[in-house]
Amino acid sequence: MRMPLRDRIALVAALLAPLVVALALPPFRTHMTSANLALILVVVVVVVVAVAALGSRAAGVLAALSAAAWFGFFLTRPYQRFTISHGDDITTTLLLLAVGVAVSQLAAHARTLKLVTVTDAALLARIHDTASLVQAGASYAVVDQVSQQLVEILGLRSCRFEHGTLLGRHPRLEQDGSVSVGRVSWNLEKDSWPGEEIELRASVGSRYLGRFMLVPEPGVAPPPLQTRLVAVSLADHVGSALDTAGPVLDR
Repeated sequence: MRMPLRDRIALVAALLAPLVVALALPPFRTHMTSANLALILVVVVVVVVAVAALGSRAAGVLAALSAAAWFGFFLTRPYQRFTISHGDDITTTLLLLAVGVAVSQLAAHARTLKLVTVTDAALLARIHDTASLVQAGASYAVVDQVSQQLVEILGLRSCRFEHGTLLGRHPRLEQDGSVSVGRVSWNLEKDSWPGEEIELRASVGSRYLGRFMLVPEPGVAPPPLQTRLVAVSLADHVGSALDTAGPVLDR
């Protein structure tokens, strides 16, 4: 896959920004300690990490490596060589590298938590909207809405709803978010979706009211367990709507 533009910008900044700043610092070597020069490069790394938090985790690590390398090359004796003769300078270089890597990892982790929060909010909104339709007694609207929602959150090619009795023995998305084929549990993480339609039952208690037939998109990995559980919850709402509305014929 082609790397997104913002990721490429972050990587270029990570590689070049510490070099540009390091090139500007040699005139100050006699007036500033190595520790202070290193702190300037730490600031550069932090700025790059701010970009990396919007782009890729790798950019922050690359910035830390670049800063440590050019600090050793331009700002420690012997100058303009990738060797360091003074013990304190070695320690400073290692701390510069460690701080840069640690900050980049924290930024990347914060970005992941933000994405999880946003995703959770979106999924909860879908459940809330569906529950509102159920309370309004709009059984047809619930079926149509949940069909579309399942396509979106599960990354499906298509989804249709079948009323009535079970026909055939299809793989099934279970209440716990797992998938079973016959009596065997299917390994989604290893084998992706089964290569056929998957049923997701809409029921109330032990009473079966219909099922969604899920058609996975080839090459699209199954969503995480949390998303699959939301899909199960949406199907349960459909079961409640149909149970309240009474028998419904296919349209």
